[in-house]
Amino acid sequence: MTDSSDSLDRRQFLKAVGAAGLCPILASSALGAAADGPAGKPATAPADPKTAGQVPKRKLGKTGVEITVVGLGSGTVDLASNQDVLTRALKCGITYWDTSISYGGSELGIGRFFARDPALRPRIFLVTKTADITTPMPVIADVERQFRESLKQLGTDYIDLYLGVHAMPDARQLTDEVRQWADEKKKKGLIKFFGFSTHSNMDRNLMAASKLDWIDACLVRCDFRVMREPRMQEAIEACSKAGIGLIAIKAMGAGLNTNSAEDRKLSNYFTDKGYDQHQAKIKALLEDKRFTAAAVGMRNPDIVESCAKAVVDKATLSQADHAALRQYAQATCDSYCAGCDNICAAALPDVGTVSDVMRYLMYHNTYGDRERARGLFARIPPATRLRLLAADYRPAEARCPQHIPIGKMVAEAFRRLA
Repeated sequence: MTDSSDSLDRRQFLKAVGAAGLCPILASSALGAAADGPAGKPATAPADPKTAGQVPKRKLGKTGVEITVVGLGSGTVDLASNQDVLTRALKCGITYWDTSISYGGSELGIGRFFARDPALRPRIFLVTKTADITTPMPVIADVERQFRESLKQLGTDYIDLYLGVHAMPDARQLTDEVRQWADEKKKKGLIKFFGFSTHSNMDRNLMAASKLDWIDACLVRCDFRVMREPRMQEAIEACSKAGIGLIAIKAMGAGLNTNSAEDRKLSNYFTDKGYDQHQAKIKALLEDKRFTAAAVGMRNPDIVESCAKAVVDKATLSQADHAALRQYAQATCDSYCAGCDNICAAALPDVGTVSDVMRYLMYHNTYGDRERARGLFARIPPATRLRLLAADYRPAEARCPQHIPIGKMVAEAFRRLA
């Protein structure tokens, strides 16, 4: 921990905005009108002296480019109607912005922001993605169409990092055709770097990517729960040695229910230390210097400021802090899907991607992103839904490392999302 004055400052901050407002997973307050400056331009000055220019940066793998260690994730907020989230991000010095064509009004909101002040675009390291992949292999015509639409919505003529395979379950989807498409776009200056994102089978996908010299960076689901797994550590190390930039997503390690007694216990533990459990989880992830950044869902300006403060604060987690996170992970493992879809697939070979259903339920229950969760669930083919409904989940439950009551959770997903 730092000296008493720093601790006092963190406590004052928590009291000012409220612990609930700091939580990237639980916060659900909607924002009002956009914070626009004179003549309709974003209010970009002055910067917050406590964070602007101080948010650390790290190099993104072999690209040589430095980006802020925390990124504005926009999957849970319509930035078209909540421009003050972007304004606060700039004031706090967070210049890595992460979006997707499938994130509602997120791309449109960023495009609107750039349109009002085009000089801001070069300051931002902009990442966007295709929609979640639902076909066995990427369809290049779909990738091209979505890429063009993203450029239009974002109001830009280039993307810094484009993730052409989003929510990739299997590294075999990084086909030679995808590589050729990425090479073409780089040569034309339409993208600077190329990669993928993955929410399931992360260790396998990272290990396979480490052998591909055309992958610049990837967004990978990683948090204080899974990063200690030996296979995950091996895959992270392989990518690091290969120069692949690693950006963590889902860094909060959110489960299917985050309103348990264990969550309240962990929150109280870290609040007593002057920051909240979500700031602690960001710190825990970024202590691994092999990760360039964590992209965190920031649905309101208070969350933006909290995330900036977490990385500006030089305090590191103690052994007791790490022990508290480990104890919490163990106590809540049966409500957390670790994305090891290969285990479910081996037990239920004819059913479908069970981990995706768990992820959609997490979006609904813990992110409060109900519209997105239902939209993703609606994309599950009817035949797959029938198999999901009819399946006997006991073989998968017997193999699940987290001991999740999978059948119960799938039934809940159908009740809430169908």
